[in-house]
Amino acid sequence: MNDTSAVKDALRRQQIETPSWAYGNSGTRFKVFAQRGVPRTPQEKIDDAAQVHRFTGVAPKVAVHIPWDRVDDYTALAAYAEERGVRIGAVNTNVFQDDDYMLGSVTNPDPAVRRKALDHLLEAVDIMDLTGSRDLKLWFSDGTNYPGQDDIRTRQDRMAEALAAVYERLGDDQRFLLEYKLFEPAFYMTDVPDWGASYAHCVKLGPKAQVVVDTGHHAPGTNIEFIVAFLLREGKLGGFDFNSRFYADDDLMVGAADPFQLFRIMYEVVRGGGYDEETGVAFMLDQCHNVEPKIQGQIRSVMNVQEATAKALLVDRDALSAAQASGDVLEANGVFMDAYNTDVRPLLAELREEMGLHPDPVAAYKASGYFERVVEERKDGQAAGWGA
Repeated sequence: MNDTSAVKDALRRQQIETPSWAYGNSGTRFKVFAQRGVPRTPQEKIDDAAQVHRFTGVAPKVAVHIPWDRVDDYTALAAYAEERGVRIGAVNTNVFQDDDYMLGSVTNPDPAVRRKALDHLLEAVDIMDLTGSRDLKLWFSDGTNYPGQDDIRTRQDRMAEALAAVYERLGDDQRFLLEYKLFEPAFYMTDVPDWGASYAHCVKLGPKAQVVVDTGHHAPGTNIEFIVAFLLREGKLGGFDFNSRFYADDDLMVGAADPFQLFRIMYEVVRGGGYDEETGVAFMLDQCHNVEPKIQGQIRSVMNVQEATAKALLVDRDALSAAQASGDVLEANGVFMDAYNTDVRPLLAELREEMGLHPDPVAAYKASGYFERVVEERKDGQAAGWGA
């Protein structure tokens, strides 16, 4: 797009979903670091998520994680979110923290453990019914550490059986997003290790099964934008978990490690029609803020996605297509790089002012006094953290 007003209109429609767990205490394998003002309840996580939307204007949904966000009344939780100006987004499942899941959840050799895991997945669909959520996010840590530990093909059969049961339970307006991960905590073989495995399971099941691309879940050097382009072409890209990685699944702020990669991904999203609302692609953050302030980290991440999207929208598609058709390699790359090298921050600041927002969301948040207030309000009780 060369029309700035059209770019602004597209950016105004953007929706980025933040994760409830990003607002709690988190850390590394060695230590969970406590910060001041961390929420103690799912409701307080929603309060913090509402601040991100308040200052960015494009983060109207908050994903929940069960059982970390378990409550007695999910209808009331959804109403609470609405009162704060946001909505419940994806419902994320957890079949990786119980001792029973040491050898896997839905692929475990023990049928009783598989039943327990499936019951939890079906419970998550019940929660979707109560909250009005469209998306069920499935990630499995299932896998093996040693050759011969379990039968690879049989584990795929177990996985397929569980996914089929969940698929059957979904309502007409619901879907599941199947995540994949190269390794960790299984180090020899992961049962859903890559986009191909996720795609194969989803294709077999039908349109309510979609692939989610976590940008931190690939081998070094993987061309993630190719995966995005392929899945969009096949109508199987359900959404993203946006974060950054330097070495493994680091869950750092999106765009921190390689902003050019984020731009390339967003270009393929725009090119493939994934930015259009009817495609249903969900733009979700999946991050843990270990050393940076939680709310500011989420605001900055939303801004990073906005900037990459703005640059993707600014690519001169006509000039790019002409250069590609004529085989002019350097001209095509030049058109692409011109968009990436554009400073879109003034455009986004102008857009925010048009939306009635402060042009600098981080500065506006810091000046609001919200952090100082919740530090005082939340000084007692048990802060939420990774696994709680």
